Amino acid sequence: MELHQLLSLNGAGFYLGVFAWTFLEGETIVLLSGFAAAQGLVDPLLLTLAAGLGSFAGDQCYFWMGRQFGTRLLDRFPRWRDGVDVALSWLARYDAGFILAFRFIYGVRNVSSFALGLSTVRADRFLWLNFVAAGLWAASFVAVGYFLGHELGWMLGDLARSFKLVMLAAFVAIAGGITLVHRRQRRRQPRLGRAADAALPPP
Repeated sequence: MELHQLLSLNGAGFYLGVFAWTFLEGETIVLLSGFAAAQGLVDPLLLTLAAGLGSFAGDQCYFWMGRQFGTRLLDRFPRWRDGVDVALSWLARYDAGFILAFRFIYGVRNVSSFALGLSTVRADRFLWLNFVAAGLWAASFVAVGYFLGHELGWMLGDLARSFKLVMLAAFVAIAGGITLVHRRQRRRQPRLGRAADAALPPP
């Protein structure tokens, strides 16, 4: 069975998988799916919708956790404090700009929505800014994956049509390497001092 037949059989399950993956983490699956969209294997609009909604829902959940249980969770997991402090320092400097951009900032993106739940940002304000930011993020990474897949397909010509699975596997390897590099950079990122006092709500 060819790859496009496999994806078409899964249908909605593929997009639900993208939703679930982006609810939890990262851009790698969106890049890979954008690559697949360039080969005509998936619908880029449905892909963008699934990725955007998954990212939006995930960060709404983490914001709610920060708002409801943030202090207790920080007491239980004090190692989170450094990341929270960094995110809140960015929030104090850039406000709405940070909420719109934190998905693109490696090193703080995974803790930012939780940290924002600890801040004085109103829940309704975070809701609509998060919705816009999730859409921009999804569209950006789908577009990058689509562009790379289209360019590679153009360079390989007929060979690309015969070996879509090989191309996708190669792109998986590249994207996996990028992810590993990003994670290593996050571990090496210098810790900043506490800057949360300006953003934390009063007791």
